[in-house]
Amino acid sequence: MRRWNGWGDDTINFAINADALAFLQQRIGEGKAPVDVTQAKACSAVPASRLPPHPLVDTSAEVRMRNSLGQSLPDWLKMRFGKIEHFPDGVAFPESGEQVRELLTYAKACGAAVIPYGGGTSVVGHLTVPQGVQPVLSLNMARLSNLINLDKKAQLARFGAGVFGPDLEAQLRAQGYTLGHFPQSFEYSTLGGWVVTRSSGQQSLRYGRIEQLFAGGRVETPAGTLDIQTFPASAAGTDLREMVLGSEGRIGVLTEAVVRVTPLPEREEFHAVFFPDWDAAQEAIRQIAQAKLPLSMLRLSNATETLTTLTLAGHKKLIGLLETYLNWRGCKDEKCLLMIGATGQKSTVANAIKTAMQIARRQHGIAVGQAMGNKWKQNRFRSVYLRNSLWQQGYAIDTVETACDWPKVKDMMLTVEQAATTALAECGERVHTYTHLSHVYAQGASVYTTFAYRLSGNYEQDLARWRCLKAAVCEAIVSIGGTISHQHGVGTDHAPYLVAEKGEFGVAAMRHLYRHFDPDGMMNPGKLLPQEEGAGS
Repeated sequence: MRRWNGWGDDTINFAINADALAFLQQRIGEGKAPVDVTQAKACSAVPASRLPPHPLVDTSAEVRMRNSLGQSLPDWLKMRFGKIEHFPDGVAFPESGEQVRELLTYAKACGAAVIPYGGGTSVVGHLTVPQGVQPVLSLNMARLSNLINLDKKAQLARFGAGVFGPDLEAQLRAQGYTLGHFPQSFEYSTLGGWVVTRSSGQQSLRYGRIEQLFAGGRVETPAGTLDIQTFPASAAGTDLREMVLGSEGRIGVLTEAVVRVTPLPEREEFHAVFFPDWDAAQEAIRQIAQAKLPLSMLRLSNATETLTTLTLAGHKKLIGLLETYLNWRGCKDEKCLLMIGATGQKSTVANAIKTAMQIARRQHGIAVGQAMGNKWKQNRFRSVYLRNSLWQQGYAIDTVETACDWPKVKDMMLTVEQAATTALAECGERVHTYTHLSHVYAQGASVYTTFAYRLSGNYEQDLARWRCLKAAVCEAIVSIGGTISHQHGVGTDHAPYLVAEKGEFGVAAMRHLYRHFDPDGMMNPGKLLPQEEGAGS
């Protein structure tokens, strides 16, 4: 069963080996596990609903509680400490676009705000219930999950937008196709959520980010229905898809999405390569990206993440042998791990890997085969369960990600990590921070940084630590000139920094666009756009 106050299936645990726990304790100190409130206690805080009865709306306490938050660290703190202050007044599970239309009409009639809810995996506050006298209706899209049509000639598939990643892939694979969109949240996130937050999958080098995959669809807005036709290309004015991509529920509810699919690949390989230091590794990955090889993934870990990965792996004897070999080859304390993935026909995969390895060797890269790559693929949706395991040991994990041009990448990595270290030091704490390049482009790369630090066991103190950390790293990103989000979206957590990227004029244009579709401001208020002076969002 899905955890109500953590990540994923409650039968799955990510075990931390003793050496890894000792490593973390040595780095940042011994943690003390907080005492979590029970689900019953959390449900007891749910107030009476302010919504009038409707046959499609569930106002029970547990359903409202489970649809009240996402997976950000503030969300976790609220759930774990029993500090959820605001709940949706009701949750609907529409089974068609017509029912979504009916529910929007109902919400407008009773003055309710509407929050579209996909898989609940947002880590930046997309699902936060706004404070105020206005009732709130959550639209859980999970029942809009069918494959409506598959056009094999055009390689287009139309789905209900609430389909979860595994269900989407299962329906396609049954007919020999794949979408190939695999974010870390794949098991619990939805197609609609990917579209409206501009998601990026781990193998986007082959399949593309969601904006390359999203071909059209249907959006139910308070002002009417927006139908977006599919074309291979068009020069007919503004691309309507761009109004939906990254809109985060502000214009309406995406009920159907048409995506570009491909036949299942013949072969897939993931290879591990070690470099003696970051500079050599970054130069290699830049050259590989700019060579535009038919690879599916390039993922580069800095020295601290590489050390953390090897420590978490267990298998102490095997890792020791690997370390000895790498040390002999000149990869010592500053070594960095690059994962190279190739997907497609056998000959294409072989040639792509061969050329990538040639480039890597010129930068002193040492290939160690596919064993580590296969292990990464096996656990790529399981590593996020580490958040649950470390919480139980008294530690919090949070992440931040950005993207910038190649000349800024190293500076971005160092500045963000230093900002986190300084921020937590001001709270009297240490932080274990490490970074990888999760996606690469000819122009630049995504810089994805993880922070592990101790929990205090006090809600207010832990929330204050997070706010200090979050502000420091976001300001660092803005100062270097990176995007405030490469793949997680904006929500409430990143909204204050949007003006730095879009400019006042650009943000004003976004406001006008959303008001066209949602004149009364009922759709997911308070998200994406920065707070206006003297008014709500």
